[in-house]
Amino acid sequence: CRNAYLLEHDPVAKIPNWVAWTLTPEHAIGCVARTNAFATDASLPATARSTPADYAHSGYDQGHLANDAHQSWDQQVEYESFLMSNMSPQLPGLNRGIWKLLETATGAWTFSRQHTLIVYAGNIYDVAKDKKIGANQVVVPDYLWKVVIDKNTNEVLAFLFPQKEALGNDLSQFEVTVADLEKATGIQFKLPANANKTAKPAVWPVDFKAVADAKKAACKN
Repeated sequence: CRNAYLLEHDPVAKIPNWVAWTLTPEHAIGCVARTNAFATDASLPATARSTPADYAHSGYDQGHLANDAHQSWDQQVEYESFLMSNMSPQLPGLNRGIWKLLETATGAWTFSRQHTLIVYAGNIYDVAKDKKIGANQVVVPDYLWKVVIDKNTNEVLAFLFPQKEALGNDLSQFEVTVADLEKATGIQFKLPANANKTAKPAVWPVDFKAVADAKKAACKN
């Protein structure tokens, strides 16, 4: 449990099973500069940790689950976003592509709606079969997923991305139902009482410019 997120870490895979956090409109425009201070999580046993060195020359990014931009409203919170227990190996085209697009869209949704969001993110993998990187044998997940819940309206969006490059920029292609995601992950998500787990609603409209302009104005000093 950190100051701004909590997670369930797999000590064998050396990656998170899932990470959860709350995102408010105010936190979407935090002004703490990105540090890139990737650090081994010393709170984990030595045999359960990954290190930045595990990812070096592997072809995979140190991919955030709880992304830095959502944790940039406080310096300690921002540092904690770079703990390796919050990372999983992600192909550059995924991490810097549609995964980043969804991160940015989530910040824009909470700001434009002026609603607080609950976000879950995680990995799907098979420790016995999947590729591993580094001296600590960090498992490369087959899929990454995210669930976004609007606390004001109880609307829910769920997404599932394969570990592949060049997935484009159409989030709707990777939207799934919560029921399908629960089946794939084995996780029962805590949702609003009236949430429809079998629905696949339209992906919410997104105004990237509004949140970017607000952040620029808030952080001009």
